[in-house]
Amino acid sequence: MKLKTHFVEKPWGRAQLPAPFDAIAAQAGLGGKTIGEVWFEPEDGTQLPLLVKYIFTSEKLSVQVHPTDAQGHARGLPGGKTECWYILDAEPGANLGLGTVKPLDGEALRAAALDGSIEQLMDWKAVKPGEFYFVPAGTVHAIGVGVSLIEIQQNVDVTYRLYDYGRPRELHLDDGVAVSVAKPYPMGMARRVGGACEEQLLSDCVGFTVVYSKDVVQTHQHFIGRALWIVPLSGAVHCCGETAAPGGCLYVEPDGELTADPGTTALVGAAPRLT
Repeated sequence: MKLKTHFVEKPWGRAQLPAPFDAIAAQAGLGGKTIGEVWFEPEDGTQLPLLVKYIFTSEKLSVQVHPTDAQGHARGLPGGKTECWYILDAEPGANLGLGTVKPLDGEALRAAALDGSIEQLMDWKAVKPGEFYFVPAGTVHAIGVGVSLIEIQQNVDVTYRLYDYGRPRELHLDDGVAVSVAKPYPMGMARRVGGACEEQLLSDCVGFTVVYSKDVVQTHQHFIGRALWIVPLSGAVHCCGETAAPGGCLYVEPDGELTADPGTTALVGAAPRLT
């Protein structure tokens, strides 16, 4: 099924979105609103295990962290949140904060969050379109100014803000410090997307698998028995009479029949591995 587009206002979002979201937002009466995220969810409100988002920034996001599944369960949540990012566009000087420039223990991390020095201790990495970053739970992270990206994440609504540049929003220092792994980001978890391969494995963890695919039908066959979230980057995909093109997301049940237009490329997120 084609998932419903849901626009989310954020203080760091943009009043002017790129196509096709600009037209969709205008039709929805959202012109001039600062839209930071576009979510894709079932029309009936069903909670799926993964959530796909587009994110558009005009200011820095908070420095934040998410718990692991075990840490989430211990806090009464359905799980934790590991996520990943595919960079669609980046203005000159755009960057991501991934990890810290040196290891920080809990006391040092808390002190840095309180006095604001955490902003300088973040490892800010310049980014370009076509890059992919896996962000495991526990990673201290932030998204910088002028970035457009696609995020695929475990669908658990849990974010612990460590620092928010003086914005009047709640911080979560106790939980955030407790679940943080504040250390340099392993660049082996980053990928440059593209090349000659029909499929490129970008991440494979307990929560999900993500593949860049030039042959979506073949990729579907490689994930028999697992639901898929297909995010077209070019072309279009079709299932059960519904179609998704760039700017959309198609959810394909494990037994769904999938076709794709010639030249289609897509990010494909697969549900957790079968046990």
